[in-house]
Amino acid sequence: MRAAFGWVCRVVAWLVILGAAAVLSAAVLVPRLAGATPYTVLTGSMRPHYPPGTLVVVKPVDPDDLAVGDVVTYQLESGKPEVVTHRVVRVATSLGGRTTFTTQGDANDVPDEKAVRPVQVKGRLWYSVPYLGYVNEVLTGSQRQTAVYVVAGGLTAYALWMFAGALHGRSRKEEVPA
Repeated sequence: MRAAFGWVCRVVAWLVILGAAAVLSAAVLVPRLAGATPYTVLTGSMRPHYPPGTLVVVKPVDPDDLAVGDVVTYQLESGKPEVVTHRVVRVATSLGGRTTFTTQGDANDVPDEKAVRPVQVKGRLWYSVPYLGYVNEVLTGSQRQTAVYVVAGGLTAYALWMFAGALHGRSRKEEVPA
């Protein structure tokens, strides 16, 4: 019975380690390696697919590659930090060749009032993770980086401790005479 309980505890511990590694990868590592940027959905305008607290990761995109149906994150005003994530519902090109995008939140009844210019687009949605945006909002950039190092170090130390315990247990079994 005791051996079974120990085995279950190890399995649960490894599942926690793997789950934490997956969350860290989705939120920090993968976006950084791919040149993408994580943002947090703060309002209900993109319900039901992207409710508040969802972490959306967007990759830079050539505005010429955007089409109706794409979810984009864009600056409300060019050069300002405030961004919105909405769906492209219309792509228009003026006689002068200037492209603009009309966007709309999935939960909104009407399109956004102002057209979006290509220079305002930060990127197209690559993937999203529900609820992880809450963590993203609580921690600042430097705190996020520190948390990654602390969690990675803790997980590595725990994995080494588990490995050392397994080796110690194996060597004790080999010492016991039959």
